[in-house]
Amino acid sequence: QVQLVESGGGLVQAGGSLRLSCAASGISFSFYNMGWYRQAPGKQRDLVAGISGGGSTNYTDSVKGRFTISRDNAKNTVYLQMNSLKPEDTAVYYCNANRIIGRVALDYWGQGTQVTVSS
Repeated sequence: QVQLVESGGGLVQAGGSLRLSCAASGISFSFYNMGWYRQAPGKQRDLVAGISGGGSTNYTDSVKGRFTISRDNAKNTVYLQMNSLKPEDTAVYYCNANRIIGRVALDYWGQGTQVTVSS
């Protein structure tokens, strides 16, 4: 059974920092691309940052220079370090694991963790 369990969300003032963690089980973690998405009320779920199995990273423009995604394959965990937080970063943050095996696309989601940034 695949599980992605996020933690680390909470309430923080603008300019503060949070570190999100996502612990994965039931998958061969090092073979998966991992990503953090966020969804604000009334908006679609968008990619914030991604990291490949080989460690290549990508970020949405609005978080570049403020957020850092990393992974620890020995711990089956992906992190999102969020600095200089802004009220517009307020959202539910979701962890995603995905890979393609042949013609089969595997895609898993965590339950989400709330991040609220007060002004």
